Amino acid sequence: MSKIELKHIDKFYGKNHVLKDLNLTIEDGDFMTLLGPSGCGKTTTLRVVSGLEKPQNGFIYMDGKEIVNAAEAYYAPPSQRNLNLVFQSYALWPHMTVFENVSFGLKIKKIPSAEIEKMVASALDRMQIGQYAKRYPTELSGGQQQRVAIARAIVSEPRLLLLDEPLSNLDAKLRVDMRSELKRLHHDTGSTIIYVTHDQVEALTMSTKIALFREGELVQVDKPLALYDNPCNLYTADFIGNPSINFIQAAGTIDAGGLVAEGIMGRLIFPKEDMTDNAPTSGKYDLILGIRPEQISISRERTSPEQVEAHVYAGMPAGSETLVAVRVGEKLITVKELGSTHYGGDEVVYLSFDPRKINVFDAKSENLIKYCR
Repeated sequence: MSKIELKHIDKFYGKNHVLKDLNLTIEDGDFMTLLGPSGCGKTTTLRVVSGLEKPQNGFIYMDGKEIVNAAEAYYAPPSQRNLNLVFQSYALWPHMTVFENVSFGLKIKKIPSAEIEKMVASALDRMQIGQYAKRYPTELSGGQQQRVAIARAIVSEPRLLLLDEPLSNLDAKLRVDMRSELKRLHHDTGSTIIYVTHDQVEALTMSTKIALFREGELVQVDKPLALYDNPCNLYTADFIGNPSINFIQAAGTIDAGGLVAEGIMGRLIFPKEDMTDNAPTSGKYDLILGIRPEQISISRERTSPEQVEAHVYAGMPAGSETLVAVRVGEKLITVKELGSTHYGGDEVVYLSFDPRKINVFDAKSENLIKYCR
């Protein structure tokens, strides 16, 4: 088991407040991704969990056992936390073979040679690099070296595996391949994994939960699809999703029956049961509609009066999908269509969408006030 609890963690570098009253629970068996832009505190959080950094305030518990108590200056050393780390750099010893790199930690622990042979063979097979056991790191590709680094981390079957942007040095195809390998590794081992990345595609495809950071604070923690479908505010909505969500201004009126929004996308009515706890109960408000590009359908012919007329700004076919930038009034909107379709500049098209799939945000507070269903 490996449940991690961070409570009221503060971390300063000089006057720079890097982590601000951070509270996060990582359940046993989670694949928790710490996501956010550079400098938001996600790597610092990983280093605090590992014991490489000491927070100035707060507590950390592992399976109920206190491993950090900043008030009493108690910090369990990394060696007592039963975890392994994989960094962005592979950090392999160039003078050692793959087998020797992976087995090094086991030899330090004085595990019998026969058992080391079995453990290393299992780790290499799991990462599909068993045939490279006698090679040196310089004889391997970047992707193969990263697999060796991960094999070294999992060979001792740690309860907790920490990964700090391990795929960022790989090319696009290798990154996709390694995502599937890491997801399979999590499935096979059941280990708790904490994964740091700024790549929201990695986070969405691999995680069981995502913790989104902004300037040292947690913005939202939830399952990947929950973050995608119902981001708690504009920051989350804008960060999650590729291509980015469309933000469209509208004027809203809220009463006991629900919400009415009016703007360039027409007059939209949202029932009260779709409103969040943050939604006001009455009054007029400036709203922002959040519509994902794939939630908009585009056609060359008008088939219903609810469709919105638009003019093609640019069509961008990419084989499996086509991105179309269209203008509705002065607003530029992105539409994503499956398949390859060619649209001409200034061509008139018609947009349709399901109002139930729209997120609505309060323009002032930036909080979500209407769920996507």
